[in-house]
Amino acid sequence: MQRRQRNVKILATLGPASNSRDEIETLFEAGADVFRINMSHTSHEMLAELHGRLRDIETRQGRPVPILVDLQGPKLRIGKFKDGEIILKPGARFRMDLDTALGDEHRVSLPHPEILQALSHGHTLLLDDGRIRLEVTAAADDHVETEVVIGGKLSNHKGVNVPDTTLPLAALSDKDRADLNRALELGVDWVALSFVQRPADVAETKKIVAGRAGVMSKIEKPAALDHLQEIIELSDAIMVARGDLGVELPIEEVPAWQKRMVRAARRAGRPVVVATQMLETMITSPMPTRAEVSDVSNAIYDGADAVMLSAESAAGDYPVEAVTMMNRIAETVEADPSYRSLIEMQRNEPEPTTADAMMAAARTITETIRVASIVCYTTSGSTGLRAARERPNVPILAFTPVSHTARRLSLAWGIHCVLTEDANDFDDMVSRACNIAQREGFAREGERIVVTAGLPFGTPGATNMLRMAYVRSKR
Repeated sequence: MQRRQRNVKILATLGPASNSRDEIETLFEAGADVFRINMSHTSHEMLAELHGRLRDIETRQGRPVPILVDLQGPKLRIGKFKDGEIILKPGARFRMDLDTALGDEHRVSLPHPEILQALSHGHTLLLDDGRIRLEVTAAADDHVETEVVIGGKLSNHKGVNVPDTTLPLAALSDKDRADLNRALELGVDWVALSFVQRPADVAETKKIVAGRAGVMSKIEKPAALDHLQEIIELSDAIMVARGDLGVELPIEEVPAWQKRMVRAARRAGRPVVVATQMLETMITSPMPTRAEVSDVSNAIYDGADAVMLSAESAAGDYPVEAVTMMNRIAETVEADPSYRSLIEMQRNEPEPTTADAMMAAARTITETIRVASIVCYTTSGSTGLRAARERPNVPILAFTPVSHTARRLSLAWGIHCVLTEDANDFDDMVSRACNIAQREGFAREGERIVVTAGLPFGTPGATNMLRMAYVRSKR
C-alpha cells in the first residue's frame, strides 16, 4: 500500500454493505485507516469472523489495521402500544409507568425504574431521537406524568433520552460486559464506551480492559460535558458522537461543543474522532451535499485525529465512494495554505517533561530547516502520541516492535506506523531510520530526517535523545 497523502485518519464502520474480506480490503485501499464494529448489530460469531478478515488483510497489505469495537451501551426504550403506534398532540397529558400492559394515547410502559426515580418536575423527556418532547409535571418512583410539548407519531420501542439529569446507570450493561470480554479475547485494539456520563464510567471500563486495548469515550450525553476534562484525562481517546449529543443538547450548541472537545483532547494529547452523519446523503446517493463536505472539512481544519463514517460505509449503497470522497476532502483541506495556519494557531505549550520537550524541539527543527520527516522509536506509543500532539508540518513515522502499539497509534493524526525491531545501538538506530524512511517513501537520498528515541533502547516512556540524520543511498 502506498503511504496516505494526508494526516487525518478515516474510520469506517463495517456492516452488511462491507463485511466481506474483498469489500473490507477495497475500503482499506480507498482510504479507510481504522475499522469500527458496532456491537449493537454484531453477534460474537460475526465479531470473530470480522476480526479474522481484518487480520488477514493486515498481513496481505503489510500495514497495521486497527479494529475498534463499539459497545452498545444502555438502550432505554418505551414499551409497546395496542395498535403499534399513537399520535401525541401538543398540550396533551401522557403517563409513563412500570405497568407492562400495552399502551395507548394516554400512557405507555417505561420499564426503566432508574429513569423514573431520577426525574422531577420540569425535567424533559425526549422520545424517538428527540422528535417527541415531553415535560414532567409530576414524578413518583413508579410513574411520571408529563405534558406533550412537541407531539407526533410514536410507535413501539422508541428510544428515550433524559438530558436534564445524570442517570444512575451502570457504565456497562450485561451485554456490554460479554461483548467487551469477547473483544478482548480476540485482541481488538480499541474499545468505544457508549453514553459516558461521569469519570467513574471510564475508570470502571479501564479496570476491566487492563491495558489490553485503548478505551475511547464517546461524548454523547450533556452530563459528560460537565466532567469533560476528567473524562479526557482518564480516556485513551474520545469520540465526539454528535448524533445523541444533538438530541439531548440544543442542536445549535453542538458545533461549538465539537470545537471545544477537539481542542481539549488535543491539549491532553488524546486522539479525538469526530463522528455521526458526516456524509449521510451518501447512504443513498453517490455524491454528498455541499454542507456535508463543509462539515467534514471543518472537523479537519479543527485538527481532529480522525473522521468517521457510520451507516455510509456499513449499510449504504456507496460505501467505497463514501470513503473515497472523505479521502479526497481530507487531502484537499490539508493542501489549503490556511490549514497549516489554523493548526498552528491552536498549538499548545509542551508539558514540562523531557519527552514533551524533545518532541517540541523536533517540531521546531522542521519549521526552521528543511526536513523530510520525524522518526519516533516507541514501545508503548506515548512518544508517537506526543509527536502527533505537536501537529508538525512533516509526516511522523512511528517505529515499534509491538504490533498492538502500531495498531493503536494508527488512529492518531499524522502517524505512519512501521513494525520493526528495536535498534541495537546508536548507529543501528540512525541507519534503520534512514533506510525505512526511504523505503516507505517518506524521505529521498540527500534529505534530512529527525530521529527521536529513548536511551537505553526499549525503555517505555524514556524519550531523551534527538538526532538529525542525512538519508544516504539504500543499503
